[in-house]
Amino acid sequence: MKTFVYVDGFNLYYGAVRGTALKWLDISRMCQLLLPRHDIASIKYFTARISARPGDPDQPARQQTFLRALRTLPNLEIIYGHFLTSEVMMPLAGCAPGEQKYAKIIKTEEKGSDVNIATHLLRDGFLGNYEAAVLVTNDSDLLEPVRIVRQELHKVIGILKPHRHPSRVLLRHASFMKPIRRGVLEVSQFPSVLTDAHGTIEKPKTW
Repeated sequence: MKTFVYVDGFNLYYGAVRGTALKWLDISRMCQLLLPRHDIASIKYFTARISARPGDPDQPARQQTFLRALRTLPNLEIIYGHFLTSEVMMPLAGCAPGEQKYAKIIKTEEKGSDVNIATHLLRDGFLGNYEAAVLVTNDSDLLEPVRIVRQELHKVIGILKPHRHPSRVLLRHASFMKPIRRGVLEVSQFPSVLTDAHGTIEKPKTW
């Protein structure tokens, strides 16, 4: 089946590769291994550009290196949302009644990716661009577009699950769900050095 894959970049990162040595991920190779009977015509990767944080000033540079690596994949497109960062006062846990204390924290929220995924999924479906759609996510907010694609457009829609525990509502409405296992991630890594039109791309040293 002609298949489009929609990747929630942050859901994949936090669910499958954060805290591992598997961040240098060739997403096209991963999809080929997990979907061997599918003709993967397009991969859409949804993310947002991150900003430097006090404890990790090099984080944006690593992200840009990874996005540059992804752009070497001929069937992959990157679609951006955005981050909102603000300072907010939040209550501390464990305070006695009448003695509530507060702390000012930096709150970062990624905005737009779930809406962008839903929009592209439905648009491509209504245009007949795919026979099957596959989401790389565990976000139950995407339930309604998943339901529409399967029940109203009568197309196959699957989930590649980054997290250990699946979303039960997605599990009920998807055509199929597969876990992203560590073994697949291990054999889906980019080479340490890649090249593009601008020169060489090297895997970040801390990865």
